[in-house]
Amino acid sequence: MGRGFRSIRSRLFLLFLCCMCSMVILVSLLYYNLTLSIIHTKIKDIAEKNISQTAGLFNLLLEGYNSVTKSLNSNFELARLLQESISNPAVAVMNERMITNIIGAAYYSRNEIEGIHIITNSGKVYSYEKRFAGVIDINYTHTEWYRKLQASSGNMVWLGLYSKSPLNTMQEDTVFVFGRRLYDLTDHKPIGILIIETDPAPIMGALSNASISPNSRVYITGNMNKVIATTDMQKDKGPDFSLLLKPTTEEPIIVEYYTDQLVVAAKTAMADWTIYGLTPMQDISAEIVQTRQYLVIVVLFVVILSTILASIISRNIASPLKLLIREMKKMERGNFNGSVNVKSFEEINMLVSSFNRMVHRMDELIERIKLSSVSEKNAQLHALQSQVNPHFLYNTLDMIYWMLDEKGNERLSHVVLSLSQMFRYSSNWEEASLTTLRQELEQIRHYLTIIENRLLDRVHTNIQVEEHFLDVILPKMTIQPIIENAVKYGLEPLDRPGTLHVYTQFEKGKLYIRIEDNGEGMDDNKLELVNRSLRDFTSMNIGSKEQSLRRSIGLQNVDSRIMLMFGEDYGITVESKQGIGTTVTVAIPAPIAISVKGDE
Repeated sequence: MGRGFRSIRSRLFLLFLCCMCSMVILVSLLYYNLTLSIIHTKIKDIAEKNISQTAGLFNLLLEGYNSVTKSLNSNFELARLLQESISNPAVAVMNERMITNIIGAAYYSRNEIEGIHIITNSGKVYSYEKRFAGVIDINYTHTEWYRKLQASSGNMVWLGLYSKSPLNTMQEDTVFVFGRRLYDLTDHKPIGILIIETDPAPIMGALSNASISPNSRVYITGNMNKVIATTDMQKDKGPDFSLLLKPTTEEPIIVEYYTDQLVVAAKTAMADWTIYGLTPMQDISAEIVQTRQYLVIVVLFVVILSTILASIISRNIASPLKLLIREMKKMERGNFNGSVNVKSFEEINMLVSSFNRMVHRMDELIERIKLSSVSEKNAQLHALQSQVNPHFLYNTLDMIYWMLDEKGNERLSHVVLSLSQMFRYSSNWEEASLTTLRQELEQIRHYLTIIENRLLDRVHTNIQVEEHFLDVILPKMTIQPIIENAVKYGLEPLDRPGTLHVYTQFEKGKLYIRIEDNGEGMDDNKLELVNRSLRDFTSMNIGSKEQSLRRSIGLQNVDSRIMLMFGEDYGITVESKQGIGTTVTVAIPAPIAISVKGDE
């Protein structure tokens, strides 16, 4: 698998494109199947309606033809004339003319009748037709149609389409033939047969009504599936009707889809006929093919559009990520000054913003570490510069202490001992720059011993710190500079005794060490200047910071070391009122175990 395929842009492109194409293909298939079902249902309804109308037209047409035959069969005058045996030629001619007139009246009752023939039992033929009257086939008695009429019991016999007249040898036009056996209604005995020939146009017109496409073929079948009439010009290539379903009384109309054609069938009420309509599936599928072509065009268009959209979306998502990766590689090489500026999706914008904040934060942390390191080194340098052969100084101070102790000057010996301990603590930076609150307070007690002796008990100290807070870690030389400032600027100028109160408070995971005095305090302007100088330390340049450290390890130094070590949420705050006193609060993090004890 190539590297390009593993990229987020390539995968987003393929994912979006596959999803879009899958949805389009699925929707297209569903639409195609639904359309196919609708078209089939519509065609089925049309075919069923057409075949039903065709059967109805046949019934009406055959009902009319049946009425003509019934009118002749029920004519008593015609029955009498057909049975009379007259020897007088003149009377015979008159009777024949009367029979012809009766037949002629029936002939003109319907326009499509081509000829009416009556054959009596004696073999006498009476005809009324438009052309070639009286030319009768002498062998008619041997024909099938004659046998059918003779075998009937007075019911209508539908003989079907004939390519020419079955009785008149000179009539060669296609005709539709039907008839019945005539009976004397008085004694119900047969007197002859009636055969009527009609123009097949109404029959063929009714058949064409069952067609639903130009290539549809319609058939009328009778007994033994014999074709009575059809619109198919190639009669020899007709279907095998024995394989097709036949309508029944319960289901008079049948519509079935076969492999290559749609077949619809219906029964006629007047005759025992079945009407079949056969339509090729390719004619039915013409609209389906058109729909399929339309869907193919739509699918291709949507695929092209999806490809363009997938490319645009994948590029919009991948481009910001590429910029982000490029900046991350720069950061790996140690360059923390870069930033990514993009306008993309909200989530990517949030990711880029978080990355920029992280880089900025890391740059700040590195700068703080540098400042912290410089601060500690300078503090160590300052302490070293203030040392003059520390071991010699320690030994000398110890010697002075023992000499004073031998002479009984206990007060001065304590001062010398405290001074010696302070020198040892402040000058020992080799082991670590961190200490505990316990050690810081011990150093403060040494310092206050010297101050109380120097000021002749004008300063009273009260230290209240819980035992479980004494092991909290904090930067070395954190509290002493604050005590020095409180004594020097707050309590020493007083003309009255002063009090210095050191205590701790725990709140929300933070330990607050408060150094409170009742000295002169500060006005609001000076207080604001002090607090602003504490927080402006990080914006100071290195040169000015080094100059400040060379002068003293003051409040700014303490605040900056706490902030660089623990973060911006920790450090020093100062509160003061002119003439009332000053409170300096040191905020440092408390370990979890100590936090639990503090909550208790």
